[in-house]
Amino acid sequence: MKKPVALSIADARRIWLNATRLDERAPFGDGPAATLAAIEHLGYVQIDTINVIERAHHHILYSRIPNYRRTDLAHVQSQDKSVFEYWTHALAYLPLRDIGFYLNEMRHHRSEPMRWYADADPNDLKRLLRQIRKDGAISIRDIEDEELVEKDHPWASRKPSKRVLQYGCYSGELAISERNGMVKTYELIDRHFGWPPRPRAATERQIDEHLIERALTAQGLISGPSVMHPRLRFTPEMAKMIESRVRTKKLVPVMVGDDTTVHYVRPETLEQPTLQRPPLVHILSPFDPLIIQRRRLKLFFGYDHVFEAYVPKARRQYGYFTLPVLVGDEVVAAMDLKTDRAAGRMLIQSWHWIGAGNAAEHKAAIEEELGRFERFQLG
Repeated sequence: MKKPVALSIADARRIWLNATRLDERAPFGDGPAATLAAIEHLGYVQIDTINVIERAHHHILYSRIPNYRRTDLAHVQSQDKSVFEYWTHALAYLPLRDIGFYLNEMRHHRSEPMRWYADADPNDLKRLLRQIRKDGAISIRDIEDEELVEKDHPWASRKPSKRVLQYGCYSGELAISERNGMVKTYELIDRHFGWPPRPRAATERQIDEHLIERALTAQGLISGPSVMHPRLRFTPEMAKMIESRVRTKKLVPVMVGDDTTVHYVRPETLEQPTLQRPPLVHILSPFDPLIIQRRRLKLFFGYDHVFEAYVPKARRQYGYFTLPVLVGDEVVAAMDLKTDRAAGRMLIQSWHWIGAGNAAEHKAAIEEELGRFERFQLG
């Protein structure tokens, strides 16, 4: 393979920030169309239940759409029906145009479900499918005639039917047609999207190509781990695809700083001129695509983020739900914020400077962004 080109950390950061669209204020415009465009560009937007501040999916979109409204996401999910929910490395919103890359996985899940749904009874699913077919879409709140059980983990439900509905969704029988907060409404997938015909399921080769292309678009420069974050295996077939692109000069291998991991980038990306833009301030979700890949984040930004919600309180360094603060191309602070919705204000529970961050240079700009962020939280 061609000898990798040396790439500075600063250039790697610039490429990644541009790819993830955090280097300009409103790269996608406004309204529902901007929400769909952001999800299509990023490839996925992670969903999370924690709501000490705004939930992760809304927060990620707000970071790229300044005038984002929660109703915009509801619109593309329930009216335009141009996104769907499914499991990537976590539950996420995905562009409907990409559903063909997940149909085989759905089919596989019916016979070999994820471990959380291994004990789901297919007969219970058939019963719920008949009910939905007859009476229309339902949420867990619509099912009242069942015996409650003890939870087997904190995110479980006492209603056994919740697991059956989720099993139906991951098996491709149901789609989540609407969300009210974290309460999901389930509809027959064919009826929700107006099928048949169903889209054609992608081949394994097409899926591998899609994952590579998705990563190149949303990350700018990629490595095996970044393409397959966090658990999927970077297959020999994918490695051959990368090698083929290098041979045909569609990709250039690069080494970032002193790191030994080979990264790959499109040649036109390397040739893009560096634009001098005013440094933007972003208070980022810990589930943001820029933050979620921890090793990559540390390599490119020198910041080692720890999600301390899972750390015992006495051992936390920054706080329960720490948000990294990006100013320009540097992570300069980590803040533990909490929205007091009853009092109508956002609380700063801790503020820590990171790296080159300091009050004299960054505090005023961060405080201005905090005001905008608070208005979004409470709006």
